Amino acid sequence: MADTLTHADTHHEDGEGLWDGGKQPFKASYGKLMMWYFLLSDAFTFAGFLIAYGTLRIAMPSWPIPDKVFEGIPGIFGLGENGIIHDKPLYFVTFMTFVLLFSSYTMVRAVQDGHREYKKGIVFWMFWTILGGLVFLGCQAWEWTTLIKKENMTILQNPFGTTTEAGVYLKDGQPTGETFEIGHSYLLHKIGHGHGADDAHGDEAHGDGHAGDSHASHYTAPGDYPDAVVTEDGFILHKYLVTDGENKGAIKTETFGPKAFGALFFFITGFHGFHVLSGVAFLLVIMINVMTGLYVKRKNGYEMVEKIGLYWHFVDLVWVFVFLVFYLI
Repeated sequence: MADTLTHADTHHEDGEGLWDGGKQPFKASYGKLMMWYFLLSDAFTFAGFLIAYGTLRIAMPSWPIPDKVFEGIPGIFGLGENGIIHDKPLYFVTFMTFVLLFSSYTMVRAVQDGHREYKKGIVFWMFWTILGGLVFLGCQAWEWTTLIKKENMTILQNPFGTTTEAGVYLKDGQPTGETFEIGHSYLLHKIGHGHGADDAHGDEAHGDGHAGDSHASHYTAPGDYPDAVVTEDGFILHKYLVTDGENKGAIKTETFGPKAFGALFFFITGFHGFHVLSGVAFLLVIMINVMTGLYVKRKNGYEMVEKIGLYWHFVDLVWVFVFLVFYLI
């Protein structure tokens, strides 16, 4: 009886022995299994960052509107003020996203050719995958440069925000008639740093700068609005009269947006960008190894290509969540 139980317990239903040794869990090699463990831990890391972002955003009374923060695209053929075309919300980041997701397709094709042991096909599709990663990194570098140099956003300073109360701007202590409602976006600029088609003066410029959902400061001198407060960093913060709510009748001044936005944006997108940069470096090394025939003798369907493919698909998937959280919501 004991012998029978032992014999039964050491066999699967298909008759294979349990203790033969050399079994691959989930039919995956050790290398691919370790890659899955790494990606799982990395997923927890990104999830923690994005949850922290969501928690802080919910806790803040004011938060930048993505359509206003990411409204610019690079000017081409001489178009655009200072090399930037404004009022094109999310066009540029949508292009970035398309490039990165398309690179996942080229990576799939490289893995397919690896299973067929077709070296030229692997090199061809990996080259396009690397190119897609480099284009994405270049776009992200332009976006960061624009936000830092043109919009003056840093990890400690955020000129973007939304109004938390309705009001009307003041000039010489009197209402100008230029009103704004709760939730309208604003963008504060340094003196001499215009944002738009021109850096006009006076009421007309003030109207253009604060029309619709955008409260952007276009002024080149604080004298344009005597009620404005100029910070030590040269930012113009305009005074306004509260027209609704419990603070109705009070005179207040525009404030900077929450610091957490800039800090979280640069940290999380930078952390993802580091993953893309690392992926491009690994892809380049593996592509060179494929070209030199290093993996030919292994006869394992170019498993190394498949492993870097898993990493690259993960990086692309994470960007979908980053894109959703920062640029769409």
